[in-house]
Amino acid sequence: MAKTIWILNHYAGSMISKEGGRHYWFAKFLKKAGYKTVVFCANSGHDKGGEPYFTFDGLWEEHIAEKIDIPFIYVKARAYKSNGKDRILNMYDFYKNVKKAAKQYAERTEKPDVILASSVHPLTLVAGLKLAKHFGVKCICEVRDLWPESIVAYSKRWTRTSPLMRVLYREEKRIYTKADKVIMTWPGGYDYIVEQGWDKQIPLDKVVYIPNGLDLAEFEKNAAAEICPDPELLDMSKKKFVYTGAIRQVNNLGMIVDAAKILWDRGFTEAEILIYGGGVNDESEELSQKVKSLELDNIKFRGRIPKTQIPSALRKADFTLLHNSSTSLDKYGQSQNKFFEYLGAGKPILMTYAVGHSVVKERGCGVELEKQGPTEIADAIEKLCSLPEETYQQYASHSHETAKDFDFANLTEKLIDVIESL
Repeated sequence: MAKTIWILNHYAGSMISKEGGRHYWFAKFLKKAGYKTVVFCANSGHDKGGEPYFTFDGLWEEHIAEKIDIPFIYVKARAYKSNGKDRILNMYDFYKNVKKAAKQYAERTEKPDVILASSVHPLTLVAGLKLAKHFGVKCICEVRDLWPESIVAYSKRWTRTSPLMRVLYREEKRIYTKADKVIMTWPGGYDYIVEQGWDKQIPLDKVVYIPNGLDLAEFEKNAAAEICPDPELLDMSKKKFVYTGAIRQVNNLGMIVDAAKILWDRGFTEAEILIYGGGVNDESEELSQKVKSLELDNIKFRGRIPKTQIPSALRKADFTLLHNSSTSLDKYGQSQNKFFEYLGAGKPILMTYAVGHSVVKERGCGVELEKQGPTEIADAIEKLCSLPEETYQQYASHSHETAKDFDFANLTEKLIDVIESL
């Protein structure tokens, strides 16, 4: 008899419209393997500026991801405008309401055999553990963001010794201890547990590494069929360095503008940097004004493009540009969604910061900078523009081959191994 897997992900609400995302693809390939899958998510999303996806009167409403025929249960959680009090309350709403919604859903259908509860925030994991106890089933806790470690890494206000952070660290340890299995999306995830001194309570065989990735067949299909029409990509006179993704303060794209200014001042005109993206707290306009005021012609903010056009845009690049603020979290490895799209593009990657367990370095997919700074980035762009063709093709080939290891068709097999081990 087919097992029923429930996936809890507060932020999976956009996956139906995007026809993609980690748990969309897990659900797709789990179904192909004979599993029944249901995804529970909040009915308000960060990609929507905190606004609802659907309007309904009850506690929850079912919508079907038609392309893969998977039910998504949208759970009511209040709207919010920013990363303030209302967003925290939105997280609490989902934690409280998903437990009620899941029990009601089970009464109408069937209870799960396994629950996969996925963070960003830890309240989703707590809800998963409580539901698993209620139904008498196993719970896999999937960690995609280290809370509170990420808060400490990015914050100027909070430290590890802050009273609130101490409470969150204790809760984090408790979650990992109570979970039947822990999935982490970074290759160095267990290093973190060891550093915290939790390895006696949380043994190595309890923690499994399953990174983010891509649906490679869908990526190839979109690359061929969903052509990005931006004329900037057709200019063959310059080497194109393409960045896709959020344009927020945390990504520090101002540093890329500074690198472009250094190249401009040097009189180096062989490269052009194209930035595609936007999102909540978008800094595109501010950075575009900076480019204009500096009178730069070698970096351009091209706005958002449909998700389906990203493969085409990346394929037209000469190099892909992987950049964000370097933090203490980098030592555990990397698992940004766009990184795997860059691999799928089969182009050499310029990664502007160093990480532990580096795929770029270990698999020869491009260049990783040991020190992140505008001058170092400018120097790397110059050097990459004069790469011997043989070296360029080696980087490109390694990226293309490495992408196959991160295809969700393969990653789901790892998840199935975890499920069956329970």
